[in-house]
Amino acid sequence: MALDLVRGVAVLGILAINIGGFAGPQAATLSPNVPVPGNFADHLWFAFALLVFEGKMRALFSLLFGASLLLFIDNAEARGANGELLQIHRLGWLALFGYLHWLVWWGDILFTYALAGFAALAFRQAPTRVLVAGGLTMFVMWHSLMALQGLPQVTLEQHVLAGKTNADVAADYRAERAAAASATAAEMAGYRQDLLAQAAAKLNDDPAEPVAGALNTIGETLPLMLLGMALYRSGFFAGAWPRRALAGLALGGTLTGGALTAGLIGWAWAHNWPPDAMVAAMAFWLAVPHLLMALGYGAALVRWSPHLAATAPGRRLIAAGRMAFSNYLGMTLVMTSIFYGWGLGLIGTVPLRWQGLFVLGGWALMLGWSKPWLAQFRQGPLEWLWRSLTLGQRLPLRRRA
Repeated sequence: MALDLVRGVAVLGILAINIGGFAGPQAATLSPNVPVPGNFADHLWFAFALLVFEGKMRALFSLLFGASLLLFIDNAEARGANGELLQIHRLGWLALFGYLHWLVWWGDILFTYALAGFAALAFRQAPTRVLVAGGLTMFVMWHSLMALQGLPQVTLEQHVLAGKTNADVAADYRAERAAAASATAAEMAGYRQDLLAQAAAKLNDDPAEPVAGALNTIGETLPLMLLGMALYRSGFFAGAWPRRALAGLALGGTLTGGALTAGLIGWAWAHNWPPDAMVAAMAFWLAVPHLLMALGYGAALVRWSPHLAATAPGRRLIAAGRMAFSNYLGMTLVMTSIFYGWGLGLIGTVPLRWQGLFVLGGWALMLGWSKPWLAQFRQGPLEWLWRSLTLGQRLPLRRRA
């Protein structure tokens, strides 16, 4: 129950971040000034989403995926099946789903989860303390090294913006920004094409892009999965932790991570969201604050899950979490149909300040259909398909009267 509740919150929250990537180009997820300069309301929405959702929902999903790796194996072995072999089949099918999803929308994370999941299986038998120590060490070292590697470019950008470089260096920076703007315009023109044209272009230009993306982010995804495995082993998602420990983690993680994130937001807003710095911040600088807040969110939801499950909104969230796979991919179909060329073609026309309305609409859809569906069927449609493919048999879907 608690695991599904956390997953339900995560699948709703991830839309608040993904909406920028549906309504605009990839760079729109990094700045409120892309594809056009935003006003105060645009900056305010961007700052709010960065503080509350960005990175935290992705971290929650990664933790949950690590926990589900072990949960699936344990359940399979309890039935007398080879849980590890079935999990390998399951991850293989997930990789296929992810690749197909990438053909529809650039922001897929399923393929990354599949590849990181294969690596995480190698640590299945590791003691809990090893999972925690190894996961945290890998997480911190990866992001620290990547942040240091990008520091010269960020420093150069700040010197250019402050007028502390010579004319040639400043001209080179402006040329880089102009090239990025040109690439963004070409990217948006591609999104105005039909579905088959976009998929064909991806396959022609760089069919291995999902692999490269997974390898570029493995230092975040894999350690978070290991931590999720440790949390599962410790009984975290089953509510086995003491209430005081859950409350302390909820308060401490959320406030500490939130304060660090708010501090960076204040600096970035004052400097008008410098592009190179925002790339580094989103990818590396905010990694630890994101993890702290994700753990805080998770602990709060687990701590109060019995109370939330007794409410109508809580039951809706749990149902949305049980259908997170269908909801995640379903939102891609809904939002790309609104913004991309094969649908309404609104790409680049909806200001950031109004994108929250589309988020609310997506939340209403996920909360509205999940519970009635599960009243009639055993699983979400894509959960059922994924499980049937994994087990190699057509499982029953409709509930018996």
